[in-house]
Amino acid sequence: MAPRNCCNEFTRARFMQRGSAAAGAGLPAIEAGMPAPAGTGLSRRTFLSRSLGAALAVYGGSRLGVDAFEAGIAQAAGGSDRVLVSVFLGGGMDGLSVLAPTGDPKYATLRPTLLTPIDGTRTFAEDPTLQWTQPADALRTLYGEGKVTVMPAIGYDHPNQSHFTSRHFWEVGQLSVDGNFGWLGRYLDQHGVADNPLQGLSMNSYLSPGLAAASVPVAAVYRPDQFGLYVPGVGNPVLGPMYSAIGGLGALPTSDAAVGQARLVATEVDSIRTTLLPFQGTSGVPHSTSYPAGDFGRKLEVLAAMLAAGIPVRAVTVDAPGSWDSHADQANSIPRDVKAAFDTILAFQRDLEARNLADRVLIHVWTEFGRRPQENDGGTDHGAAGASFLIGSKVKGSMIGEFPGLTSLDSGSNLKVTSDFRGVYCSLLEQWYGVDAAPIIPGASAFTRPELIAA
Repeated sequence: MAPRNCCNEFTRARFMQRGSAAAGAGLPAIEAGMPAPAGTGLSRRTFLSRSLGAALAVYGGSRLGVDAFEAGIAQAAGGSDRVLVSVFLGGGMDGLSVLAPTGDPKYATLRPTLLTPIDGTRTFAEDPTLQWTQPADALRTLYGEGKVTVMPAIGYDHPNQSHFTSRHFWEVGQLSVDGNFGWLGRYLDQHGVADNPLQGLSMNSYLSPGLAAASVPVAAVYRPDQFGLYVPGVGNPVLGPMYSAIGGLGALPTSDAAVGQARLVATEVDSIRTTLLPFQGTSGVPHSTSYPAGDFGRKLEVLAAMLAAGIPVRAVTVDAPGSWDSHADQANSIPRDVKAAFDTILAFQRDLEARNLADRVLIHVWTEFGRRPQENDGGTDHGAAGASFLIGSKVKGSMIGEFPGLTSLDSGSNLKVTSDFRGVYCSLLEQWYGVDAAPIIPGASAFTRPELIAA
């Protein structure tokens, strides 16, 4: 259910994103000029498990044999490939509620009730006009360790204030409503493999559009520790042989294309079920650190265990819970959600460190746009430049783009953009993944590449 203080357009955006991945469901009507979600219309094979809200969808057009997926996952397992975990704060997170411009003379005027009191012990080292807010203490801790790169005013030219359209731009890596595939999906098309659906893992109840690929398989698994095939009234000892029988359906001959595709779905799903079997339930994940309660923490905890076990994941997308579209009640909702999100991310980073995985994993936290600096009836309206963060042991830890200040806003009374998200994508591709950004990000040569990764 959408939070009560969000706008109708955000509610619709969430519905559209989920509709694009629902098995057998038609996509809601799209108004003129609005983009279809990346991945819509793909030839996709989908399987839904109706237990505990768990869902798995295998997307891709591969015609590989029935044993290829299991073999591909096994062959890729145990590698040391770098992983990017993309954490989305859906709704337009207010960056001034993480780094508050307490030293700006306009701050108290624009936010008389939402302002953060000045505390000299929380000053942001790279810009003394900014101050870490108390709910963001987890992020402040990691920043103090040199593990956070801050982008205080990121966005793009001529910002669009539609949740749906702005998110689409970020997902496809270009300012076009016609983008069909996600920027991470295009990366996997170029540098992924044809037989490993777990290379692109959306830990949501839908395929994150950023992972929508044209030619290689990717998967959506809401909770890897809860995925399974369930048949009412069937239990052990029949369950195991039943799973094996389902997994073998793809080997059966048929002249019916629809039946053949259905059998291949069963084979793919069972190969992933087998891969995820060691992580089922609370006993399947050995604890190396304590996480805050909730699905978000559990997803990241299981992901850390999967990476430690050598599951060949390259790109992960996950939505952080929260009422980020804060048109009202911001004084209560945003501090709560900032603390919950970043406390969980801190726990994930500590888990990666305890498992000796920290040098392999980079966390990218982003939102579709920021909020307007001036408060409005207890909340803030859609803005332009937002805040984004890169977190990990390998980040350079230097601010990207200056904070533009509140004295000179753009023509819509919004915070001005000082760094372009497409330049950050180019840097992530080239400096983290070690690949050429040009075939993946349209017009890549035009964007300045900030230094993101420490030598």
